[in-house]
Amino acid sequence: MKIVFLIVLVCVAAFVSAKDYYQILGVSKGASEKEIKTAYRQLTLKYHPDKNKGNQEAHDKFIEIGEAYEVLSDEKKRANYDRFGNPDGPGGPGGPGFNGDMFGDMFQQFFGGHGGHGGGHRVRKGDSAQANLHVSLKDFYNGKLIEFDMEMMNLCEVCDGTGSKDGQTHKCGKCHGQGEIQIQRQLAPGMIQTMRMQCDECGGKGNKITNHCPHCRGQGSVHGPRHYDVYLKPGQARDSNVVLEGEGDRHPDIIPGDLILNFREDFKQSWGYRRVGNNLYRTEYLSLKEATQGNWKRAIRFLDDNDGDIMLSRDENVSVLEGEVDIIKGKGMPIVHPDDSHKQEYGDLFIEYKVLIPTAKVWHHENDEL
Repeated sequence: MKIVFLIVLVCVAAFVSAKDYYQILGVSKGASEKEIKTAYRQLTLKYHPDKNKGNQEAHDKFIEIGEAYEVLSDEKKRANYDRFGNPDGPGGPGGPGFNGDMFGDMFQQFFGGHGGHGGGHRVRKGDSAQANLHVSLKDFYNGKLIEFDMEMMNLCEVCDGTGSKDGQTHKCGKCHGQGEIQIQRQLAPGMIQTMRMQCDECGGKGNKITNHCPHCRGQGSVHGPRHYDVYLKPGQARDSNVVLEGEGDRHPDIIPGDLILNFREDFKQSWGYRRVGNNLYRTEYLSLKEATQGNWKRAIRFLDDNDGDIMLSRDENVSVLEGEVDIIKGKGMPIVHPDDSHKQEYGDLFIEYKVLIPTAKVWHHENDEL
């Protein structure tokens, strides 16, 4: 444990001793390009060698200011510096470096703290929602425009999703509208770590609502119905998904996730058919007389909206064996092609026959009862 603690202290020392370019220019991490340029001009005038002749400290400061501006005025270098602590990236000459995020994770593991910095309020994408639609085999066969309503989180129509009754927001008093706060931790005697964290008062937004909307209670979103029309293709696979992008729950300051619809078969409405891939299977029961003597016809209701019944028959004296199978070509499920072409192709229908054999009755002679 002592060795681990020493390693952490070395990392802390490296982090603390690393140059903080934002601090050198006297700007926040979320400073705009204009703010950075203004700070640079003011500081270069103050520490310019012509105004501070013979002052080595001012000379060093002038060079340091130029170095900070070179990094923060370059979009790519600034992004690398913010993420890796090194303007050249993790593989650059300066090594990966330590920034607040990297050190914060380490600090949290060993000391139980909350390292890192908030970096202002970031818009994130919400989680995707999922719903199951139970569809009959007949609808899987023919295709259908399915209409349904779902209870989802929607932006409040009363306040337009602001959460504010009067539409007004006010600057957060804790972070002064920055969305982040600065805290200091003493790691060792004479060693202090300064970190920026997301403001816990406003959640990193930089502003607060004082007059909450009574309909959504200041949340900006409410639970309510949402209507959808979704087309199920003929022959679409069972348990397949359709993704409606951006139709997940809606909340202020969050990019909605997706709504994932899963088409499941309602087996109570299968009409006696079983689907396996693109083929259909069905079991037909025959009496012993039908199986041995033939001379029967049977109409079976089929799934196709545009076709009639399927006719099964045997001529006289044509028998059917137990387990015998008839294959009816082209009477299976429509085949969906990956290229979304409109080729009319179908699987096959397999009819398996089962023979019903009557059971004998056993009479008890003593009581003359069944």
